[in-house]
Amino acid sequence: MDSAKNNQERAEGKTEEWSGWAKDKIGGLIGNEQMQAEGKGEQLKGEAKQEHAKFKERVIGTTEQIGGAIKKDVGKLIGNEQMEAEGKATELKGQAREHVNK
Repeated sequence: MDSAKNNQERAEGKTEEWSGWAKDKIGGLIGNEQMQAEGKGEQLKGEAKQEHAKFKERVIGTTEQIGGAIKKDVGKLIGNEQMEAEGKATELKGQAREHVNK
């Protein structure tokens, strides 16, 4: 999984959400129900795209947490402080990634 692609997907989703919101509002102002419905649909599609990207980032975060915890524990077990510290750093990075993508 690629965080850059996920960020791009989130940005595209936000753009689609805003575009749909504007289309919905303009449709309401001019009395065009079809335009409103299309706008609401675009809004929902954009929101779903953002949530999908956030979910993928949470998966990456969980993977980092697990990998980091294992590396930390192996480092502790074999007495390698650098490995233990690197594992802890990766574990914390994963926790932060999960937190940001709630």
